[in-house]
Amino acid sequence: MKIAVVGTGYVGLVVGACLAETGNDVTCVDKDAAKVRTLRKGRVPIFEPGLNELVVKNQDEGRLTFTTQLGRAVKGAQIIFIAVGTPQGEDGSADLQHVLDVARDVGRAMEGYKVIVNKSTVPVGTAEKVRSVIRRETTHPFSVVSNPEFLKQGAAVDDFMKPDRVVIGAEDPRGAEMMVALYQPFTRTGAPIMVMDCPSAELSKYAANALLATRISFMNEIANVCELFGADVDRVRQAVGSDRRIGTSFLFPGVGYGGSCFPKDVKALVRFSADKKYDFRVLKAVESVNDSQKRVLVRKMEAHFGSLKGKTIAVWGLAFKPKTDDMREAPAVPIVKALLEKGAKVQVYDPEAQKVAKAIFGTKVSYAAKSYDALRGADALAIVTEWHEFREPDFPRMRKLMRSPVIFDGRNIYQPQQMKAHGFTYNSIGR
Repeated sequence: MKIAVVGTGYVGLVVGACLAETGNDVTCVDKDAAKVRTLRKGRVPIFEPGLNELVVKNQDEGRLTFTTQLGRAVKGAQIIFIAVGTPQGEDGSADLQHVLDVARDVGRAMEGYKVIVNKSTVPVGTAEKVRSVIRRETTHPFSVVSNPEFLKQGAAVDDFMKPDRVVIGAEDPRGAEMMVALYQPFTRTGAPIMVMDCPSAELSKYAANALLATRISFMNEIANVCELFGADVDRVRQAVGSDRRIGTSFLFPGVGYGGSCFPKDVKALVRFSADKKYDFRVLKAVESVNDSQKRVLVRKMEAHFGSLKGKTIAVWGLAFKPKTDDMREAPAVPIVKALLEKGAKVQVYDPEAQKVAKAIFGTKVSYAAKSYDALRGADALAIVTEWHEFREPDFPRMRKLMRSPVIFDGRNIYQPQQMKAHGFTYNSIGR
């Protein structure tokens, strides 16, 4: 098929590259000319395993192109994906300006039947708004489809190529049939393609992310209770996860969730529910717990040291999760800022997020070129992101580099007995 993807951010770029990989002719559109030039050179501006290789390969084979000319891309496409940003307003609502602007431009450029797909995460009712905007701009027939993405950063290419499910919200059979045909190559192993109404499809993405965020906050609450009673949250987690009704995913306690999806989607669901006079009390509690949990390591440090003024704290991990450089809503941000406010010197290291961190912290922290460099002269180490390279470090070397052998592990990647044997004072979550 002939596909246009408007927006070359995280979602749009993954969608475009993966659809090209299955033989479709894909044109990715972005109004940022400098970004388009960079992509044409085969350089991807975000870190996502496997994505750069897909972009280069499919450009070389002529199936993937980049342009700033939306009108030309629309005219040559059967299906147009809208994958632009929906920034969060101060009240938690999603700003649909960019989505509706693209819809308007698509309507003006149409010269025949098109399927317009909302791929951005948008509130319930957005499909109807897009439909109304396009209808004002054209007399040509079209279908508006809601097709929420379920891509985990760090595994987005695999998630798209091997989805758990594909959700398609469509109000007419023609658009639904074209979308089912488009996704069939990705679902040959039996993953369901679920066709439903647009409001249900739109709400599916929010419900999934909000439920996962709820599991994380719930386990963080359990971890805090474990500390009060001398219980081990790892034992509790394993016992709970063995229940087939519950399962093991998203039961790991830590320093809270972050990223571009969970915080934004939880807030948006609370907000658009409030627009219908519904008070989403559970999710308000989820947000409150998560906000508090991001500061738990700093509270543990103060309990240990008394005052953090003049202390040197090493921080391993800045991205909100491994295998990404994304620091949006990352727990590391409030942790580092709190340490600085309390007079500590902070030395940070992350395998991928150093450049992003410099735009946030500037010269207020020291940036280590290697993980061990961050430990030199440190009074304590805070582990905030569970990168694989942190899992089995050289503990004797760490002790020699640090001023005092103290670790605050926000991801429970070590065992307390192991750390005691290595001579460390070890503080973790819920153990």
